Amino acid sequence: MATPANFMTPTIFAQRVRNELASLPNTKVNVYDEQWAREQRMGGLIAVSQGSDEPLRFVEIVYQGRPGPGPASLALVGKGITFDTGGYSLKLGKNMDLMKGDMGGGATVVAAMRAIAQLRLPINVVATVPLCENMVSGRATKVSDVYTSRAGLTVEVMNTDAEGRIVLADALHYTVEAHQPQAIVDVATLTGAMVVALGELYTGVFTPSPSLWQHIDRAGAATDEPVWRMPLHDRWDAMLKSSIADLSNIGCKGEAGACTAAAFLRQFVDGPRLTPPAVMREQNNDESIPRWAHLDIAGPMEASTSEGYHHQGMSGRPTRLLIELAKQLSAE
Repeated sequence: MATPANFMTPTIFAQRVRNELASLPNTKVNVYDEQWAREQRMGGLIAVSQGSDEPLRFVEIVYQGRPGPGPASLALVGKGITFDTGGYSLKLGKNMDLMKGDMGGGATVVAAMRAIAQLRLPINVVATVPLCENMVSGRATKVSDVYTSRAGLTVEVMNTDAEGRIVLADALHYTVEAHQPQAIVDVATLTGAMVVALGELYTGVFTPSPSLWQHIDRAGAATDEPVWRMPLHDRWDAMLKSSIADLSNIGCKGEAGACTAAAFLRQFVDGPRLTPPAVMREQNNDESIPRWAHLDIAGPMEASTSEGYHHQGMSGRPTRLLIELAKQLSAE
């Protein structure tokens, strides 16, 4: 996360993954290019990447810790924006240097997969990382542009700086369809709203699954990487309305930013929730397979002080939590 973006492009990131993981036991690394992404109908990943001269990459890591074929017990999906200008919804110049760390979700997922393979945990785990830059150019996606996601849902881009959920949506949909995991966890430096809500201490966790939340909470406590459960509610889905597409990539009221981002992602895990229910209610008791959790690490991506396992600067969280989570699930 601390590597300058010109030394950690999507191509370099993917090559580093291949160099460091491909030789590990029971581990396979696939690296895909733009042609593959087009064949996979990943309209979101292509829409975000098209403003950059750096080609996109899509990394897939498959670890088979149990003998014989079988579905993944756990899937990890990490946001891999190797530099984020915000696109035409341009970020302020102050602290934009930190956006070299906007691939932190992808970096922590890859680091966790390396440890899982080195520990030879008896569990099948898959990880996917969509990689690209979010830049400004004559080819870049504009505010109000519409693209078609891999799930077939059309999305109106009302903020080009809400790009992480766009690339994650395609990756989540692909991972669920291709690997049919029992549980899927996405990790992303996703929203400034989460920084406002929880600061750098807690990772915000959105999940409808009580059992998956309990695993994540225990893993966070065991590794000194604290987490806090955030609400999921039908109202967040209703706020993703667009007058010309199936969804907007941001909430229509400009509030509950971290919550509406999570609601957007959920549309691509267990199917669209486009028709508002007669009675609005919380969505915190759903054990449907795959059990899903979204970890927003925008706050703890950087530590202001050093204490215990946490060192000042780019923190590497929640790598230790993800390893512990895999260890817990492997014991079930």
